[in-house]
Amino acid sequence: MNEQRMEHSLQAVGLADILERVLDKGIVIAGDITISLVEVELLNIRLRLVVASVDRAMSMGINWWQSDPHLNSHARELADENKLLRERLDRLEAAVVPPVLPADAAREPSLTGEEACHGG
Repeated sequence: MNEQRMEHSLQAVGLADILERVLDKGIVIAGDITISLVEVELLNIRLRLVVASVDRAMSMGINWWQSDPHLNSHARELADENKLLRERLDRLEAAVVPPVLPADAAREPSLTGEEACHGG
């Protein structure tokens, strides 16, 4: 029974060492799957998997989780603020920009009250 526990313990230590090395160095798995019918591409799937520690990923320039609003509360706050600012900008632009005139009104100058009375 002791022999079985020792073997299990050694396997766990071995697995922990392997996991530590993988996370420290990082590992990339890439593959493409294409499904075609009569030389017409129907589906193309590109798989890219990176397994690494957070520190290693950041040293490789991978940090998408910092700006993902679903994973980062600060990013969520920024996304909400950006939405409010866009809405405010749209309202301000709508208030400042003159409405587009129909083509006929743009070609004919408008008559003043005096010109209208005296026939232009």
